[in-house]
Amino acid sequence: MLSKLWKRQAPQMLGVDIGSHEVKAILLGKTADGYKIQNYAAVPIKKGAVVDHDIRDSEALLECLQKVMRSLPKGVKNAAVAVSGSAVMTKVIYMDASLNEEEMEAQIEIEADNLIPYSLDEVSIDFETLSQNATDPSKVDVLLSACRTENIDSRVDALDDVGLDVKVVDVEGYALGRSAELIYSQLPEGAKDKTIAMVDVGANITTFAVVEAGETTFIREQAFGGELFTQSILSFYGMSYAEAEAAKISANLPRNYMFEVLSPFQTQLLQQIKRTLQIYCTASGRDKVDYVVLSGGTGKLEGMVSVLDKELGVHAIVADPFQGCLHADDNIKSQIQPSINKFMVASGLALRSYAQWRT
Repeated sequence: MLSKLWKRQAPQMLGVDIGSHEVKAILLGKTADGYKIQNYAAVPIKKGAVVDHDIRDSEALLECLQKVMRSLPKGVKNAAVAVSGSAVMTKVIYMDASLNEEEMEAQIEIEADNLIPYSLDEVSIDFETLSQNATDPSKVDVLLSACRTENIDSRVDALDDVGLDVKVVDVEGYALGRSAELIYSQLPEGAKDKTIAMVDVGANITTFAVVEAGETTFIREQAFGGELFTQSILSFYGMSYAEAEAAKISANLPRNYMFEVLSPFQTQLLQQIKRTLQIYCTASGRDKVDYVVLSGGTGKLEGMVSVLDKELGVHAIVADPFQGCLHADDNIKSQIQPSINKFMVASGLALRSYAQWRT
């Protein structure tokens, strides 16, 4: 199913990030100097309901989404959601710059048939023209994205069941990359023209997006997340899962926890980040990225910024869009600020409200 036309004005959309630990949603309005949070929600989801981006328990997800909707105004009708994992394929291909939109569509279908290991009847395809090819000015770089249709339908159907009309289905890594717009002001002057590695550490998956001069050029996922940290606390101190999760959040742990649990997990996370950045550097020909921005539920892990600064030799921060161009009324800001870093993917989805989109 190929999109046909660019629309000049997108509707305002609720960014909905369906994770394995919770569902996060955020609604952003545009202001003269950035964006303003109009509403948000974060609701835990039943363990095992979403595994590796695959919806395993649709009833549990529906129950969770109903709670999300109860915390939002009734006027919220449109949504943007993301797909990810092994069901999603992306590839940058090169096409003749003289082709118009319809000619590109016809060529894309031919390219997709050669690149995608599934029957085209089983996948949904889209593409986006990026920029002029660096080595051949007569060509343009085109991002081809494909996803198993059943993965898209499961999300669209779930949101439809709670009265949300899905206008955009994005790829999670690109949504994360788009959220960099919110934190440029948090970085040194000129960061918008530099190379930024966005690293979102979720419960089970760590998502990477490298943004070069405002354009997402590399995305990747690693099956690694905060759940492993929780499991280490659980097994090391003989706690139940609920106790370990609560102790992790409150930092109410034994004195030796830093050496017994925290430091080994930091080392594992560092290895994951190093490995992925090495893949990026090899593919791009760059020596290193300029900045690393941590987000996600485990992004605020104690001491991780210092570890990255020291081991990678790059400037690392924890995402705080309130230091960038994100605003909120005092009551909303006081509630969401402690956890704003875990809303980066949802925010990237919500930002689709203010960009070109396809119907």
